[in-house]
Amino acid sequence: MYQVLYRKWRPQTFDDVSGQEHITTTLQNEVSSGRLNHAYLFTGSRGTGKTTCAKILSKAANCLNPQNGNPCGECEICKGIDNGSVLDVVEMDAASNRGIADVRSIIDEVQFKPANPNCKYRVYIVDEVHMLTSEAFNALLKTLEEPPEHVIFILATTEVHKLPQTILSRCQRFDFHRIPTRVIADRLLYVAQQEDVVLADSAAVLIASVADGALRDALSLLDRCIAMSTNIDDEVVRNAAGLARKTYLYDLAAAVINKNTEKSLDIIDRLYAESKDMSRLCEELLSHFRALMLIKSVRNPRDILVMSDEEFEEAQTQADYLSLADIVYYMDVLSRSYQRMGHGTGDRTEFEMAMVKLSSAELDGTTEALTARLTALEKAVKRGIKVSTEPLATPVRQAEQSGETITVTKQPVKEKSGQVDDIEEPKQETAQEHKPAPVTKPAPKVTSQPAVNSSANLEEIYRNAKPFPEWVDVVGNLKDISRAIAAAFAGSSAYVSGNYLLIDTSNEMAFELLRQGKRREEVKKIILETTGRAYSLGPYKRVSKEEKKEDSLEVFKKSLEGTGVEIIEE
Repeated sequence: MYQVLYRKWRPQTFDDVSGQEHITTTLQNEVSSGRLNHAYLFTGSRGTGKTTCAKILSKAANCLNPQNGNPCGECEICKGIDNGSVLDVVEMDAASNRGIADVRSIIDEVQFKPANPNCKYRVYIVDEVHMLTSEAFNALLKTLEEPPEHVIFILATTEVHKLPQTILSRCQRFDFHRIPTRVIADRLLYVAQQEDVVLADSAAVLIASVADGALRDALSLLDRCIAMSTNIDDEVVRNAAGLARKTYLYDLAAAVINKNTEKSLDIIDRLYAESKDMSRLCEELLSHFRALMLIKSVRNPRDILVMSDEEFEEAQTQADYLSLADIVYYMDVLSRSYQRMGHGTGDRTEFEMAMVKLSSAELDGTTEALTARLTALEKAVKRGIKVSTEPLATPVRQAEQSGETITVTKQPVKEKSGQVDDIEEPKQETAQEHKPAPVTKPAPKVTSQPAVNSSANLEEIYRNAKPFPEWVDVVGNLKDISRAIAAAFAGSSAYVSGNYLLIDTSNEMAFELLRQGKRREEVKKIILETTGRAYSLGPYKRVSKEEKKEDSLEVFKKSLEGTGVEIIEE
């Protein structure tokens, strides 16, 4: 009969146990020195080696020829414990033997010495000990505190918080940690090699990530993968584990990032028509933004997140575009929506409301929403967008009421270099950007200084721009560095003007990527490899030939016509 991998490759010595060195080293030292405790408590999540270490300890304590704290595996006691012929090692499942009668039978048995004359100890391994009743715990207390010298109790549990303090205080406790992903992957590669199975390293890491720190679960998943193919790659693991790539989550997140309410609602409508559960969809999107939060907050998020390298790169791109305040706000809205689902309003309606709020933060009056809006303003200021809350008409109205003369001074504007490589749109001066000087009763004279045309170079670049037909090939080649970057530029077009390559797209994420030095250099490299020429990058802005820019001073003077305000120019 076929033996499953987690049983076939169960460790037989402490040295074989993976990822629990802080426990196995201590147990080896206790066996070697003969300082064995009378009661042990092994606690930790599933599949981390609690029962395995209990069996190894029971063999090492009775082994006729121990090897540096490990059982030899060759003597009659070790072999007898393995095949079940030695009756002095008793395994009891407390989930099915949880009553006081079961504990009393143990209390009666411990009074007798080991049945096998070569055994030093009677060992009782009680698995899932938290399932015992209160009466059973009380009956066990005295025996657990002062058992006969030939008895060892090993209690194992996944829910240590359910054990009474009276039990905890009588045991030597060992906490089993979740096994690191890399450690599990290395063990899987070893097992696959012994089983004559080809296992890719990336597939081993993916299995280990899905197992979530449980080596037993990882070996079980490897068993399923072997049943599908003896040449295991990421796709085989994904199919065996049911990890279908959830592109709709990335599409929904992109719609939220781009504030595209229509697209997000279209995606929801399509998924609803495909019988997707809305509460489950909300939970999945919440988990997706949690992944983005970890990418922003943790130094090595790859070790935590269960996703392929391709998905991780796409998630990293989305995380680069968002601030941590944005992500926390998104998670808060989705969490509140998830809690309300099933309590009156339809789940679909609740989820659609949440998506609309995420696309329009001004609809949400919570503190988190206000924080997100302030963060957006800060980002706008850093990008050079001027935000003014003071209305222009206030000084004008004051002048109208008093009939006074105001002074208008046109400040010189610092000329820009014309460099478009910073991915910022050229700013056009408007009347709102010129704040009038305070109104004074003496009518001062106005000195108009000639303005420097700050946007002449940029306008010339835009006017001379011609379509760039090779841009389609450039976007196709971008997939070699990142599918996420290629997706951001999908549907875009480009124009060339001298040494400048101007990109025309409505996807703001594309320009956010180009603002990152590393990403911009990657795009420039692909352009150079595709066209054989280096360009400076910038946004494309259509400039009408008939468009005439009116001097900002003239605009302001016209706004004062008919108000009775006297303007004197020199």
